[in-house]
Amino acid sequence: QVQLAESGGGLVQAGGSLRLSCAASGRTLRWNAMAWFRQAPGKEREFVASISWSGANTYYADSMKGRFTISRDNAKNTMYLQMSNLKPEDTALYYCASRGQSGVGLSESEYEYWGQGTQVTVSS
Repeated sequence: QVQLAESGGGLVQAGGSLRLSCAASGRTLRWNAMAWFRQAPGKEREFVASISWSGANTYYADSMKGRFTISRDNAKNTMYLQMSNLKPEDTALYYCASRGQSGVGLSESEYEYWGQGTQVTVSS
């Protein structure tokens, strides 16, 4: 079993930056691909970015390219999402997820383990 815990969310002005962290405990995540998803009020959860187990392969949703950077430190069992040039439309609850395969996945159904989420609010 894997437990995931997000942190780093908060209130930031438009144009600002935040770094989210996802700490894993339980079974090692070394061989698992991981991802970030987000859900804004009244909307469905959407894919943000994913990273392979080695960190060599990453994939981003189009609206996040160039602004968000996903990374991981397997020695620390932690994944990160560096977000810059934040916009009000980035306001959402951000979730981290892990899957039992090494390659990146783009859909919710591909991920077995989920955190509780961390709130990001971007003011205009």
